Formats: sequence, C-alpha cells, structure tokens
Amino acid sequence: MSAVSPRLFVVGANHRSASLGLRDQLFVDDAGVPDFLTGLKRRGLHEALVLSTCDRVEVWASHHDGATAAELICDAFAERVGLPAAALAGQFYTHAGEDAARHVFAVAAALDSLVIGEPHVAGQVKTAHRLARDSGTCGTELDTVLQAAFAAAKRVRSETHIGEGPVSIAAAAVQLARDLHGDLSHCAGLVVGAGDMGELVAESLLAAGLSRLTVTAPRASRAEALAHSLNANVLPFDQMREALAGADVVVASTGGRAQLVTTDAVTAALKKRRRRPIFLVDAGIPGDVEPAVNRLDGAFLYDLNDLERVALEGRATREQAARAAWAVLDDELQGFLRGRAARVAVPAIVALRQRFEETRDAVLAESHGDADAATRLLIHRLLHAPSEVLKSVAAEGAEWQQMEKTLRTLFRLD
Repeated sequence: MSAVSPRLFVVGANHRSASLGLRDQLFVDDAGVPDFLTGLKRRGLHEALVLSTCDRVEVWASHHDGATAAELICDAFAERVGLPAAALAGQFYTHAGEDAARHVFAVAAALDSLVIGEPHVAGQVKTAHRLARDSGTCGTELDTVLQAAFAAAKRVRSETHIGEGPVSIAAAAVQLARDLHGDLSHCAGLVVGAGDMGELVAESLLAAGLSRLTVTAPRASRAEALAHSLNANVLPFDQMREALAGADVVVASTGGRAQLVTTDAVTAALKKRRRRPIFLVDAGIPGDVEPAVNRLDGAFLYDLNDLERVALEGRATREQAARAAWAVLDDELQGFLRGRAARVAVPAIVALRQRFEETRDAVLAESHGDADAATRLLIHRLLHAPSEVLKSVAAEGAEWQQMEKTLRTLFRLD
C-alpha cells in the first residue's frame, strides 16, 4: 500500500516532454493563475496549484480519482491553447502517489531543472504555493507535501554543492567579478558596444547588484537603445577612454574589426585608479580588447573562451553534486513517507485507546475499589473479544500464521 495517498497527482509538460513552443502556449503568468485555478475548481478539482516556469508547466493536485484528475487538467490546458486534449496527450506526463511526491521534492530542490541547482526554482515553487493558498485551492494534502519538499530542498542546498559554480557565460562573468571585487553594489560598470552577449553579461551584473552602469558605443543610437533597456547612463563614445578610470567592470561587445579597448588606454586608467583593479570581459567576436591588456598589473581580462571554460567547470561541479543531492532528497522523502504511513494508523490507535478507557471506567465502577478484582476483570474484558477472534481464525487455519506473527509483533511476545 502506498505511503502517500493516491489522491496526490502531478500532470504537466516540461523541457524533456514537450516543445518550447507548446510550453510557451501553456505558460500561465502569476496574474493569470487565480483564473486558471478557478477554472480547475469549476471542473471539479478543488485542491490544486499551477507551477509555470520556462522549464515546465504543471498542475499539482489532490483528487480521489487519478484518471479523472488527469482528464480535468488536460482539458483545462487544451482549452487554454485551443487544441483538442488528444493533441497534448503525447507531450504530457502524470505522476501519482509516491511518484508524485518524489517529483515535487525533486522540482523544489532544483534536481529536475534544465539547469541543475538553479537557485530561483525554490522561489518559483513558493510563489505557486502562495497563489494557490490565496485562491483557496491549497488544502491539507498539498500543503503537507510542499512543507516537506521545502525542508528537503533546504537540506539539499545546505549539505551539497548543488548550487555552486556558474553554468553560463554570463554567470561565470558575475562570479569572476565578485571574486575580484567582492560586493558588486559598490562597483561601477562600463559597457563598450551594444552586442547581444555584452547585453546578457551586463544584465547579469546588474541582477547581481552592480550599482552603476554606463553604456557607450561607436553608434550613438545603439548605445541609447541599450542604455534604455538596461536603465543605464549613456556616454559619448569619444569619452570612453576617460571613462575607463571610473569603471570597476568593463564589458566590451562591438565585434568590429578594431580593438577599441587598447593597452595604452587601460594603462592610463589603472594609473588614475591607484592600483584598484579592473575586471574586463571581452564579449566581442572578433575581440574588442587588446590581449596584451591581460599582462598589465591590475587588469584581469577574460574573453568568451575563458568564460566558457569557467562555465563548463561549474556544470561539472553541479553534476557531481547532483548524486549527493539525490541521496539527501531520497532520505528526506523516505522519512516523509514513513511519517505519512505512520499517521494512517492514528485513527485506529485513538479508537483502541478510547475502547480501553471505556472498559477501564466500567470495571472500576463494578469492582467497588477492589484493585485485585478490578485488574483481573479488566484483563478478562480486554482480552475476551481478541481471544474469540484468534480461536476462530486458528480453527479455520487459512490466516492463522500471519495473525500469530502480527500478534507476537504487536505485543512483543518474543
């Protein structure tokens, strides 16, 4: 018998089962979640949450009938994208009971993500939980599983290296900038050029706390457009050389034929900075920074190949940590399942205690204070019905061995 009620279900599509195009169509933003959950409730699914990210769109639900739950959810998604439910069947998956619980634990711990250990996943799950609570569709079944999943995710992150190491070029640039400068909130950045990779790196630096960012480019219109996108300042390109002195982080991304950030310019900037180092990212193809800059004392230059190597090392670190993380998660899951299984026995235990208390009260009333008589009478009363059942089972023979084994285990007769 499953330790988790078969009422728990997961139905959805993720980066392994469905195309990006379909996931984009299925995507439910936070503002649309209440209406989506209300729609599920109208269909008869009263306990559910929807988790919608770039990796997955899923409904986690509790329902007395798995087939009905899956059908209700598929119908809701089909209506959303304007397709027949049959068209989604091959790209959807369903998990139930213990499999559903393990899936929820894995998602919350970022072990089922496209990027293993992605730090934002736990926050996304907590947001989905909050929206379901606010919509009145998060009942006891879901809440119990989610609280256990959050605890497991916390232990995974604290006991393993699953979240360490950058896994993208932009993340590698952020890590290296932090290694050199520490807290980026005290740092200023300069973007030279308006290439796509430079923009990605700049966005990541800002997200990591970079306090000030200035954009300059040979074409003023490109600089202005990028600055507007990044909420940054614009600098005329002919002032770029002087601006280097005030930049703790420089991202060059023009990809033109000329190397715009020269050794002479960086040398002059370092002299004005009085030994404060500069971190430079050359995101241009071909490069925008003279390679000789890396030989300057105080200049730390990384091109795309350097950043890719750092990112690959980070991915390898996370993959190794994933094995340890799964071991922690499975340990937490088994503890949760044992606890759930033990709670199944609680109603029977309560009823047994109530019966014993009622028998005790009756015996005490009959014995008129005679302790010896009371205890003998109590034992007789408590064992009378079980003894009759045991004799009957033994006489029939079919189930006696199992009954005897259970009896000896229950009362520790051995």
